[in-house]
Amino acid sequence: MLGTMMDFPLTLQHVFDRGTRLFPDREIVTGGLGERHRYTYKDFARRVHRLASAFKALGLQPGERVGTFGWNHYRHLEMYFAVPMQGAVLHTLNIRLFHDQLVYIINHAADRFIVVDRSLLGIVQALQPMLETVEKIIVVDDGGDCEVGDALDYEQFLASGNEHFDFPRLDENTAAMMCYTSGTTGNPKGVAYSHRALTLHSFGACLSDSVGVSQRDTVLAVVPMFHANAWGLPYAATMVGAKQVFAGNSMAPDRVLQLMQDERVTLGAGVPTIWIGALPLLQAGKYDLSSVTRIACGGSAAPRGLIDAYDKLGLNIVHAWGMTELTPIGSVAVPLTELDSADPATQMDFKARQGTPVPGVEARALDSDGKEVPWDGQTMGELVVRGPWVAASYYNDDRSAGSFTSDGWFRTGDIVVMHPNGYIEIADRTKDVIKSGGEWISSVALENALMAHPKVQEAAVIGVPDEKWSERPLACVVPRPDFKGSVKAEELSEFLAQQFAKWWLPERYLFLDELPKTSVGKFDKKTMRVQYTDSTKAVTA
Repeated sequence: MLGTMMDFPLTLQHVFDRGTRLFPDREIVTGGLGERHRYTYKDFARRVHRLASAFKALGLQPGERVGTFGWNHYRHLEMYFAVPMQGAVLHTLNIRLFHDQLVYIINHAADRFIVVDRSLLGIVQALQPMLETVEKIIVVDDGGDCEVGDALDYEQFLASGNEHFDFPRLDENTAAMMCYTSGTTGNPKGVAYSHRALTLHSFGACLSDSVGVSQRDTVLAVVPMFHANAWGLPYAATMVGAKQVFAGNSMAPDRVLQLMQDERVTLGAGVPTIWIGALPLLQAGKYDLSSVTRIACGGSAAPRGLIDAYDKLGLNIVHAWGMTELTPIGSVAVPLTELDSADPATQMDFKARQGTPVPGVEARALDSDGKEVPWDGQTMGELVVRGPWVAASYYNDDRSAGSFTSDGWFRTGDIVVMHPNGYIEIADRTKDVIKSGGEWISSVALENALMAHPKVQEAAVIGVPDEKWSERPLACVVPRPDFKGSVKAEELSEFLAQQFAKWWLPERYLFLDELPKTSVGKFDKKTMRVQYTDSTKAVTA
């Protein structure tokens, strides 16, 4: 028997209409190096209509791709809606990728137009001779001084559009946005998000047992808008009419914290390196973040020591896990009622894990034979997931097949243990787990423990070749500024020995001023393995 419900497509038009019609006076604020910009959802809606109309007049057709190359700001948010709501596809380009990777993904996606911040225009101009499909560049003036040439000015372009645009009724399975993975191995892979996936993901982000975005929030996504759609927060915040704050063209910790203080942010979101950099400023008491109710932290595993340090400051870090292929939220470490009576140490154990799958996402872990491992908190396996906002394939890429199980689950590449209460705990990436003497050593566990040491600011552990054991862990450590030159390998090894078996402990430590980072702020272990495997500067514990 068929259902009797209305045929109502799940598209971004609903997200946009609800936010702008119910909350026209809510603010959207952009900070950055220049003056702070603010306007309302009502202003935002008018400009989205004009922008959509201008693109239509420029000849943009359904299904065609428009690239963005910019920071987090209100005009980027306008692009988030104006392009996909008319049936075209917005392709957010990672401004920190290597030039050859940018050329690859722009050509692979066949972007027809690119909207770029003037401060970044020089990069796009350098690539332009190698871009096969780009017909026009549109420049957002963010205070940069690069010569614009024959590019269109964003504000003039937008002003050329009509005050009202009739958005077409779209199939909810139509592609709305594209993101590419950061390409740590081989060329980046593209994920095309449907309107349905983005809309359902917005509902998922707004659930109280998830990130809990609501109309009462003031949301600051420090995570870049090119990084998995800023974790979907611009869409979720728009749907519920939350005040939105963007950091503009400055992601420096002091500017981010000033913005959070001034705009009374309630929900912040960013990768661990952002909050590691902000911690000394907060510990010095320089900013008032009393309005903040939670800080979503993901992209890579947040060190337990970081979560604990913020907890001592009265700031609640909510650990989340996700991937580009998951739109991106997969799990969130919200407190279970069963843990209310647990001791503080146990509660902190669970806060430092990756949490339970959000409603809409199913998860399990498989052993090397493809069999599901028990949820016992001990047995490791590769995490596989499925759900309505999980990718079913990569865009125009024959590498899709190996990324999925025979029954269609997505293989995340994360090695995890599943706890009896459903909590996911990531032990490592399959490419980063250290295989020593036939046993697995979790680099993530060692890193989290090292970053809990009072003299350590950042730490990454990589596997290096060993004649006897195949691989052994090398710890790359950045000391806190006031302990630079005074941290000893022996004291770190003794500290780790309180938590791990002796055969887990690194024999060598490398003390550095900074760790290489990927384009989205994660520790770049691929680069570290190339640069530091044979380092003569490593110290033996």
